[in-house]
Amino acid sequence: MTDSMQKTVLVAITDIFFYTKVRDALLPNGYKLERARSQEDIAGKASAANPSAVILNMNDDKLNAFQALETLKADPRFKGIPVLAFANHEEVETWNRAKALGVTKIVSRNEFSSRTRELTEEVLIGPGQEARG
Repeated sequence: MTDSMQKTVLVAITDIFFYTKVRDALLPNGYKLERARSQEDIAGKASAANPSAVILNMNDDKLNAFQALETLKADPRFKGIPVLAFANHEEVETWNRAKALGVTKIVSRNEFSSRTRELTEEVLIGPGQEARG
């Protein structure tokens, strides 16, 4: 990925294990990361960074992912940004609510850990398109 094509990903994950997974998967592949560590960071960092995608941990204990989604989807500037979310696979209500709020793709924590880069690229490309590169 050239500098002119560098994509910024807003990472709304406070858990260091998952943030490290994202960092290790995306930085070597030319992505720029902007990390949101608090609820207040979401709109501000989305506005400043103009991200190509957002990654949310729906089970984050320090950042309310549902509120973050509502903030992003309520603002016309951010409404179209694809959102990749992950959650505990047993929490059906979390998955349903995330989808209802406009998450582009939601996966289990295990799948997210093992396929971070591929999943991010899937939401960036969009349905029905092939990766170019």
